Amino acid sequence: MATTTLNLFSHILSLLKNIQLNEIVIASMVFIIIHSLRSKKRHGLINWPIFGMLPALLIGLKTSNMYERLTDILIQQNGTFRFKGPWFTSLNLVVTSEPQNVEHLLKTKFTNFPKGNYFKDTVSDLLGDGIFATDNETWQKQRKTASIEFHSTKFRKLTIESLFELVNNRLIPVLDSSLKKSVSIDLQDILLRLTFDNVCMIAFGVDPGCLQPHLPVIPFAEAFEDATEAILLRFPSLACVWKTMRFLNLGMERKLKKSIQKVDEFAENVIRERKKELSLENEHDDDDDTRKSDLLTVFMRLKDENGMAYSDKFLRDICVNFILAGRDTSSVALSWFFWLIDQNHEVEERMLEEICRVVSEREEIKKEEFDNNCLRFMPEEIKKMDYLHAALSEALRLYPSVPMDHKEVIAI
Repeated sequence: MATTTLNLFSHILSLLKNIQLNEIVIASMVFIIIHSLRSKKRHGLINWPIFGMLPALLIGLKTSNMYERLTDILIQQNGTFRFKGPWFTSLNLVVTSEPQNVEHLLKTKFTNFPKGNYFKDTVSDLLGDGIFATDNETWQKQRKTASIEFHSTKFRKLTIESLFELVNNRLIPVLDSSLKKSVSIDLQDILLRLTFDNVCMIAFGVDPGCLQPHLPVIPFAEAFEDATEAILLRFPSLACVWKTMRFLNLGMERKLKKSIQKVDEFAENVIRERKKELSLENEHDDDDDTRKSDLLTVFMRLKDENGMAYSDKFLRDICVNFILAGRDTSSVALSWFFWLIDQNHEVEERMLEEICRVVSEREEIKKEEFDNNCLRFMPEEIKKMDYLHAALSEALRLYPSVPMDHKEVIAI
């Protein structure tokens, strides 16, 4: 009997211990949840133990528009909030949209806020020492040279001729064909092809031909797209993870390596052919008006601080960076612009009225001489379209092509 009582007593004590342990676990979980939910009011996102704000951000981005989601958080936090990543990472950021802060970062104290080693280390496989991956003197040299060239008469002429050719002889026929066949199209893909062809002609002086009527798959364009996507996926990942995958040649890192090889091969072939062309130009002493004025050719004619020609790798990095700059930014801006037009028919009507007014001022229209050139607009005509310019500016304000800019701080 005594033994039975003792066993029963031990069982009760064990049960009480388990109940007590369960109560502690439940109480701890309730405390953590309440504390995390309260942190949302202070920080804009739920700050979970160990994992920080990353789960809340990822869930929010999957269930809502990224722009609207981040905008709502910034509004709640008066324009600035601190993002806290997982404890085992260095993903701790200060996100701000305050005009005064942005001016301080990008203008007043610009040299104190470089892109930094983390950013360069993440993108260098694709961008190398190009303008988007570098700071200080390397960045200033490329920016100064590119800025001078962008404002030159020859470069502007090249840009106008390139766009005029692509829009009138490729974009409009592709859109017209889809309308006649009554088939749906991916407008963003069409615009991406347009801007890719255009920027390759400007940067490399080469037409990849993405915007052909049958919309072909271009190996270089496909490789560039895959490489860009793989680089972007590195940012939300842990550095130790993607670096290990790169070392072992696994997953997206394996795809990235193959894509970069194709990009490098394309760039090397173009640079090799351009050197032959420049050699022939020098031998025949061609007129400046007949010489190419694309970005690659301009940098190949220049010398570095030691009076030496730039290396092939440096030339490759410059062109790849400017392709990235012109390809996605322009196509994304135009995609958002047409989406907004579809949502605002009054704006569409006012733009059409303005376009019709500008067209009506043409001499051939006054004489009622209509031809296939009616839809072709020259730069001087586009300058008269103030409402169109305002609508484009507003679209960029609402949905900027580059909504975020990464900066590190040198000194506080």
